[in-house]
Amino acid sequence: MTKLTCFKAYDIRGRLGEELNEDIAWRIGRAYGEYLKPKTIVLGGDVRLTSEALKLALAKGLQDAGVDVLDIGMSGTEEIYFATFHLGVDGGIEVTASHNPMDYNGMKLVREGARPISGDTGLRDVQRLAEAGDFPPVNEAARGSYRQISLRDAYIGHLLGYISVNNLTPLKLVFNAGNGAAGRSLTPSKRA
Repeated sequence: MTKLTCFKAYDIRGRLGEELNEDIAWRIGRAYGEYLKPKTIVLGGDVRLTSEALKLALAKGLQDAGVDVLDIGMSGTEEIYFATFHLGVDGGIEVTASHNPMDYNGMKLVREGARPISGDTGLRDVQRLAEAGDFPPVNEAARGSYRQISLRDAYIGHLLGYISVNNLTPLKLVFNAGNGAAGRSLTPSKRA
């Protein structure tokens, strides 16, 4: 059994290559699928250059566990919460290291209803399975599917539903996403 130090109290974070890599991401996906037994989950990733490769390895692990994966692409963590709830799927995972240095990456996991998974609500169980790596053989007939989807318009509509845009005129708004994934959602919202 390999001790995975990337598992923290509320999420997964680790130095790339040492604590987190594509093999570990696959094991996390497989463990999430085996433990929670979801039918469908959403995946997203932040703007880090390593997020896409980790997300695809995670997706493969989930699919190998029989989970259907809906990939919403580059997204912020809040978009995974929205997508999980909006689509009524069984869970979601965002590949992100949040505010950590560039040589880190990580994951935030949620279950149905966009409820976060932390150490006392299943994260330790996922960790134990990922560390053991003792997974049943992949059943190709039951392997999960993978599909890329876009929920950007639905997400922006949801956000704009909190305000009356007409009451904002003649205000001019300036957005600075600080190199975050939210910039992709803020740009289309300026048309509203």
